[in-house]
Amino acid sequence: MGDATERVVPILWSRPGASWCNEPRLFSAHSIPVILNDHQIRLLAEQGMIRPFETHLVRHFKDGLPVLSYGPSSYGYDLRLSAREFLIFRHIPGTVVDPKAFNPKNLETTPLHRDETGAYFILPARSYGLGVAVEELHLPTDVTAICVGKSTYARCGIIANVTPAEAGWKGHLTLEFSNSSAADCRIYADEGVVQMLFFQGQPCGTSYRTRRGKYQNQRQRVTLPKV
Repeated sequence: MGDATERVVPILWSRPGASWCNEPRLFSAHSIPVILNDHQIRLLAEQGMIRPFETHLVRHFKDGLPVLSYGPSSYGYDLRLSAREFLIFRHIPGTVVDPKAFNPKNLETTPLHRDETGAYFILPARSYGLGVAVEELHLPTDVTAICVGKSTYARCGIIANVTPAEAGWKGHLTLEFSNSSAADCRIYADEGVVQMLFFQGQPCGTSYRTRRGKYQNQRQRVTLPKV
C-alpha cells in the first residue's frame, strides 16, 4: 500500500463564471480516468449533462404499478426508451444492408401497444431493432460514457448494442437491440432500458463537438447510419 500521495481522489469543481462544459474537474496524483458515482453524476446533471434527470431510482409508476427501473444507480444512470419510435429490420429480397448507402426501406415501424402493464413494442425473435432514449445527454469535454444492458432484459435474451457517447457529444442516443432468443419479446417504452456509465479524465484535445461529429445534436427520433 502506497502513501497518501499515490491515491487517486477525484474532485468535481467549476470556476465561477466559467463554462461548465469546458472546465476540467478531475484532479489526481496520476490523472487516471475514473468512473463517476451517483453524487458526481447528480452534480453534472444539475449543470445539464442529463435532461430530464431523476434524483432517485424510479421503480414504480405513480399508481403503484412496477416499472423497469430508471434513474441513478451507484455508478451509472438508467435511461428510458422513448415511445415515439421503434424500428425493426426486415428482409427485402435482392438487397443487402449497406452502412455507406443505407436504405430506410430495410426498416419498418413497429406499433406501440398498451395494456395494464404499460406501453411496449414487440421485438420479434432473432431480430434487430432501433429505438431512441427519452433523455438528452450533453457531455463535458472531460467525460465520456459507455452503455450496457439491463439485467432484466438480458435474462430475456435482449442484447443492448449501443456505442459510446464521446466527450462533447450532445443529443438523444439511438439505442440498438438484438433479440437473441427464439421468442418475441416486449420492449417497454418510457421505462428503463439501458444503463450509462460515465468516465471522467483530463479534458480531451478534440471533442466530438469541435470535430463536428456527424451524429451531433440527435433529436428524439431514430438516427440512421451516416457516412
